Amino acid sequence: MPQIIRAYVRLIDRISDLVGYFAASLIFVMVATLLFDAVTRNVLNIPVHWAIEFTQFTLAAYYFMGGPITLKNNSHVRMDLWYANLSDKGKARLDLLTVGCLIFYLSVMLVGSISSLQYAIDTNEKRFSMWNPSVIPIKALLTVCLVLMLMQAVSLVFKHIATLRGETL
Repeated sequence: MPQIIRAYVRLIDRISDLVGYFAASLIFVMVATLLFDAVTRNVLNIPVHWAIEFTQFTLAAYYFMGGPITLKNNSHVRMDLWYANLSDKGKARLDLLTVGCLIFYLSVMLVGSISSLQYAIDTNEKRFSMWNPSVIPIKALLTVCLVLMLMQAVSLVFKHIATLRGETL
């Protein structure tokens, strides 16, 4: 494989790792927020109305940001009935087919997320609740994470082609 493709794969894998490790740390933010909510509501009798929604937004960010590292580490759910018995090149061929479907799906999702983000920006969209937070940041994060997932999917294409050629990246 050309050096630029190798550099691309290394860069995207590294970015996916960093984003994924940051996403993993969000669990501590969620626990702290829910603990804070429980103490203020049950011990101090001062309910905070933003804690549950903030945790929901954080959980959404956790899922969005975990996608690229899940692809990179090949730790997504797969039906292994036949796949486990395939040779490495057979797995690479099947993976190229499924990554093609994934790229199509992510592209459609990206178009939708861009449209949704544009609408949120144009209308200053807010969530209808007592806290009334803006949804622009979470929609922007979704869009960025979809771009990163697409870039990781392209990296997977290069890796599978390298496997078919008997190379490693």
